[in-house]
Amino acid sequence: MWHRVLTGIIFPFFGTSLGAACVYFMKRQLNINVTKALNGFAGGVMVAASVWSLILPAIDQVDYMGRFAFFPAVAGFILGILFLILVDRVTPYLSNRFFKTNGELVKMSNTSMTVFAVTLHNIPEGMAVGVAFAGVLAGSPEITLGGAMALSIGIGIQNFPEGAIISMPVHADGKSKNRSFITGLLSGVVEPVGAVITILFTSLFVPAMPYLLSFAAGAMIYVVVQELVPEMTSGERSYLGVIMFSLGFAAMMMLDVALG
Repeated sequence: MWHRVLTGIIFPFFGTSLGAACVYFMKRQLNINVTKALNGFAGGVMVAASVWSLILPAIDQVDYMGRFAFFPAVAGFILGILFLILVDRVTPYLSNRFFKTNGELVKMSNTSMTVFAVTLHNIPEGMAVGVAFAGVLAGSPEITLGGAMALSIGIGIQNFPEGAIISMPVHADGKSKNRSFITGLLSGVVEPVGAVITILFTSLFVPAMPYLLSFAAGAMIYVVVQELVPEMTSGERSYLGVIMFSLGFAAMMMLDVALG
């Protein structure tokens, strides 16, 4: 059991690593249509994962509440969105208070801010994986090992474009390929760390599991609407993003049903 849990925790980081490795064999910038397609696919995966792997299990866990079984899911979902709104409000402030080694204040570059923002947004994804596997370890009948693995695989898939979107602009800013790869790699480290921490704490608060599951779902949906949808629908050929969103949603839905 534990080796499967460990594999599930590491897989999203593996997806980020593969994406970051694109810096070694691709041009300095991703083609705009490729970016639309990758963002669309990632968005579809995240929405499907939020519904099938997080929100529905959260509702199933409190079916004893009858007609009010929606409450934990709704409350956690809203809290997850509010948390990411707070993160986005804090990010610009922190980006203007970056210290050099000599103590002089300087602003982050656009690339540095992107890395910072993506890293912060990876935390809820790590939490989502951690909560799912915590439910498995706690013996929750609503969360199966297959379902948790499907969530992990889905997030790993959508982490691929994130890794590329970080490492390649860093290289375009003049950094070496090795340094750019490591930067992309480090942006994903927070996910397995967040997953492990969540597992440790969730085991102490099993009754809060429905709230935690839906909290992670809310945070992921916020990232999709705020970050991915505008990117995949802007400019010409926006249909590419829509098509890939549909394929990502379908792929994650099939994974969850087949493995769950």
